[in-house]
Amino acid sequence: MYYILDSVLDMTGSVLAAGDTVDTPRAGPVIEVRDLRMRYGDKEVLVGVDFTAAAGEVVVLLGPNGAGKTTTIEILEGFRVRSGGHVLVLGTDPADGDEHWRSRLGVVLQSWRDHGKWRVRELLAHLGAYYKDYSTPGRARPWPVDELLEVVGLTAAADTRIARLSGGQRRRLDVAIGIVGRPELLFLDEPTVGFDPEARREFHDLVHRLTDVDSTTILLTTHDLDEAEKLADRILILTRGQIVASGSADELSRQVAGESEIRWTCDGQRFVHSADDATGFVRELFRQHGDAIGDLEVRRSSLEETYMKLVRAAEGSA
Repeated sequence: MYYILDSVLDMTGSVLAAGDTVDTPRAGPVIEVRDLRMRYGDKEVLVGVDFTAAAGEVVVLLGPNGAGKTTTIEILEGFRVRSGGHVLVLGTDPADGDEHWRSRLGVVLQSWRDHGKWRVRELLAHLGAYYKDYSTPGRARPWPVDELLEVVGLTAAADTRIARLSGGQRRRLDVAIGIVGRPELLFLDEPTVGFDPEARREFHDLVHRLTDVDSTTILLTTHDLDEAEKLADRILILTRGQIVASGSADELSRQVAGESEIRWTCDGQRFVHSADDATGFVRELFRQHGDAIGDLEVRRSSLEETYMKLVRAAEGSA
């Protein structure tokens, strides 16, 4: 959810109000998108986008700048009205989403407008209070502040004013704000920008905790392909307003024609070979040399190589 602290408004301009408990999530996909279209004047930004996301799934949306990623996410969040197509998020058309529905979402932006005089604990307690009336038996809201601080690694900075946080600490706070209401669906836009390697690993652990323990569905955009490969259950590649590929990193690499590189040692010598059928080659290698084979390594195309090939192929055929 998006907040301007002076009046606690969401981006639609409506004041968050107390209400009845949120309906329990319906069975079926958390996100369901069919033939999603978006047009600005004569320009089609999205041209028949189709995908789904299940409970507890991490879906990473990749694509070059201008591909339509931001537009897609803003439609799913309910902050942009689509030109056409079928979209359901948590069983509701985002264009009709009310405050009950919004309480079930979390958003982490690339940057967040904050008030530097607030202390970290005070801010999270203040924002969390607005979720209290949307708590359900299956999902207590908000997240207890001290527990949340520990989860995002800000316990030591709990009483620090926001203006004095480091860049990495501010990013952790962004994440904490996004999950303070224990969302069922979390949107993450370049979440680890400014993180050092240790903080990035801790964030990855947090993502796995959210999906494994709370069954939170996560839709994430990133330009860090290594991060995408580590986190994604499924990767969507969006270019020219269309999903041109969908699958795990391994499944996508199999879609791209190309040879695998096999490296091994035998009797103290190192060898490198490329083969279309890596499994068959390795099987024959062991049949011929048996235990003399050592340091075997099979390398398929990296996600970066796969991504570039798929995007170039899609843009070349357009």
